[in-house]
Amino acid sequence: MIQTYLNVLKNHYADFNGRARRRDYWTFVLGFIAIMVVFNILTLVLGRIPVVGTIVSLAGALVALAHLVPTIAAGVRRMHDIGKPGWFIVLSFIPLVNFYYIYLAVQDSQAGENEHGANPKA
Repeated sequence: MIQTYLNVLKNHYADFNGRARRRDYWTFVLGFIAIMVVFNILTLVLGRIPVVGTIVSLAGALVALAHLVPTIAAGVRRMHDIGKPGWFIVLSFIPLVNFYYIYLAVQDSQAGENEHGANPKA
């Protein structure tokens, strides 16, 4: 799981082309969520110490900011994998409509090759 997460960060940081399997996309998303949960817990625990709490909060914000581009890129590649245009990632930012994006993100890969490349499952 960690290797898949790191692979997305190292090899596909700002790669908006191609396709991403469900496993790769959701491993990356869940890894990012786990990291942010740890930062939030540290902020809650260490937040009472003025300087340390501020440093941990800023570090968490920087980590979240550093994940912005690869998260969007992974979402675009995930949409490509199911045969949808990459701009469907915008749906994830709209309240209530974002459930449709989640529905799309859990769909199985489009069989065979599509306009975005070969099926990564093959």
